[in-house]
Amino acid sequence: MKASEATLLDFLRKSPQFLVPIYQRTYSWTDRECQQLWDDILRTGSNQDVSVHFIGSIVYIEQGLSLVTRHSPLLVIDGQQRLTTVTLILEALSRRLDDSELVDGFSARKIRNYYVLNPEENGERAFKLLLTQTDKQSLLNLLQQKQLPEEYSLRIKENFEFFDKAVTALSEEGLSNLCHGLSKLMIVDIGLNRDHDNPQLIFESMNSTGRELSQADLIRNFILMGLEPEQQTQLYQDYWRPMEVAFGQEAYGAHFDAFMRHYLTFKTGDIPNVRQVYEAFKAHALSPKIADAGVDALVADIHAFASYYCAMALGQEPDTQLAVAFQDLRELKVDVAYPFLLELYHDYVEGLLSVEAFERVVRLVESYVFRRAVCSIPTNSLNKTFATFGRLLKKDRYIESVQAQFLLLPSYRRFPTDDEFRRELTIRDLYNFRNRSYWLRKLENYDRKEWVPVDEYTIEHILPQNENLSPPWREALGLEWQRVQETWLHTLGNLTLTGYNAEYSDRPFTEKRDMKGGFKESPLRVNEDLGALDTWDEEAIQVRAGRLAAKAACVWSGPSLSDEVLADYRPKVVKVEAYDIGNHPHLADGTPMRPLFDALRAELLALDPCVSEEFLKLYVAYKAETNFVDIVPRNKLLRLSLNMKFHQLHDPKGLAKDVTNLGTWGNGDVEIALSSIEGIPYIMGLARQAFEKQMSNEVEQ
Repeated sequence: MKASEATLLDFLRKSPQFLVPIYQRTYSWTDRECQQLWDDILRTGSNQDVSVHFIGSIVYIEQGLSLVTRHSPLLVIDGQQRLTTVTLILEALSRRLDDSELVDGFSARKIRNYYVLNPEENGERAFKLLLTQTDKQSLLNLLQQKQLPEEYSLRIKENFEFFDKAVTALSEEGLSNLCHGLSKLMIVDIGLNRDHDNPQLIFESMNSTGRELSQADLIRNFILMGLEPEQQTQLYQDYWRPMEVAFGQEAYGAHFDAFMRHYLTFKTGDIPNVRQVYEAFKAHALSPKIADAGVDALVADIHAFASYYCAMALGQEPDTQLAVAFQDLRELKVDVAYPFLLELYHDYVEGLLSVEAFERVVRLVESYVFRRAVCSIPTNSLNKTFATFGRLLKKDRYIESVQAQFLLLPSYRRFPTDDEFRRELTIRDLYNFRNRSYWLRKLENYDRKEWVPVDEYTIEHILPQNENLSPPWREALGLEWQRVQETWLHTLGNLTLTGYNAEYSDRPFTEKRDMKGGFKESPLRVNEDLGALDTWDEEAIQVRAGRLAAKAACVWSGPSLSDEVLADYRPKVVKVEAYDIGNHPHLADGTPMRPLFDALRAELLALDPCVSEEFLKLYVAYKAETNFVDIVPRNKLLRLSLNMKFHQLHDPKGLAKDVTNLGTWGNGDVEIALSSIEGIPYIMGLARQAFEKQMSNEVEQ
């Protein structure tokens, strides 16, 4: 490696050509990065006391990969974004200037011939900078002042227009400042020798200014950078480039990292930290099984699963039946289910799952997530649920085993029953529910072949929101009209769809019913029966809510298996030596610790219905997913183990002890003593942290 300081313009002038390898990301700077560089250049150019402005390093390979002469292109490892952006500024500036020099060395001809073009060369060698794929032709057309290609680069087009507008708006003094600022730009010129330097390690360690590399950028470079040129090109053209095209220029940046996280979750069963997807991918790629299969098999597998993801998450599913189901999932924002759905899609492609069965499972996932949202069950276990959901499936009985898995989920992960769902749906505030357009659309269009475009309607409160109800409304609701309005205003029974919201206003119910376009004339199914009612009161709201809730239980149907079938899927109980409170002499009746233990166990079991208690030989365990608190009874105190990392615990009083890597009877790295009932509230605050940590779907940051 050799490194030296240089002005950017001198560096551009002396270098024959910069070639961005195919494994590098596309040009991705946005208005924010462009504005920052533009402001820095003008500020530097207008200040005579500032001699240079450092903008980072340019790292390139100068030997190897057939780069055998000093006239060969330099392969850019780091610095593409700055090189491209400065090239766009220079092109915009050259179009504003003529051949006279406003500042020494800055004329239209000199800018183009020194820094943008190689005037004595032909073909692609005539350009200082060659980008990859879509970016490449867009930049070349721009520098030749031709119309952009049909499939143009969004970033090249938008950023050049940004700079062209900015340069055009400059006064003569501003143009002078721009030229001076460009001449003061400094870089660190870092040339690598492929035979002696490891470009991948250097690339990973770079902390350049500008737009941060995405996890997808790092993954692509990790896969392709170290390969021989022929294999590199083949893998990129056969697999990686088609993925980029499938995602699209905008969605690639927004979705590929998320896809890779879901892919790794499915493949490994572990959910990577959102900022450590690259590290998780490297561990996966270097694992013996994957490494032995070879990089070609790995990239082909990623390509296949990326196509599944694009079908589900980006609306590219060709089958109409599945496309509608995936659209519903997207509207419900069921991203956490994608690791499981990727497995489903793969089995569908492999012929293990028919399209009808696939749709049925997707609908079960949709019902599971929506029912839990309606029943206000925290979503913090969903990631863990779907990360390993497919591991226990019996794929020769696919639908049955999926239903069994849902039915056997423990209480905090449960699939709400019809009774629970209907009950909660009738009393929940659905007007302020984040998915209200979704649930109304589904209710209205259930079992319809001709769908009603719900988006063309607005949500109507049959009983108005107005706090000062008119006398007819008060009379209809009775003496407790305020309670009725407060209780039922935003609930299922009082909400409907209409195209006459403004006309309805706060009119009495009978006027809303009988007017032109009123409930009697409504073609919508959610308005069925309203035209036959004479009054709208608490009873009417409850009756309608019950009817709609019963329908909703069919729309979002749950799993259903007989007890005999379900018994085959229940975990086999391994008989172990049974213990009870009698095995703990310090907890016997009349001992000092028994009242303290009884008070504490009551609090622990009240944390959540899913919490269970198990007496073991040496301690008493309290479990949700697994043990979160263990109690070791002693003569004068209860010694508690909290199953979490010591540094994760918020312990203002400093009562906890770090027992990491120490031998203890309980589970976890936190130990704390309890000797009096007065200490239970504080201890429960600590225990609750261990419980919530276990229930959380967040991967440790």
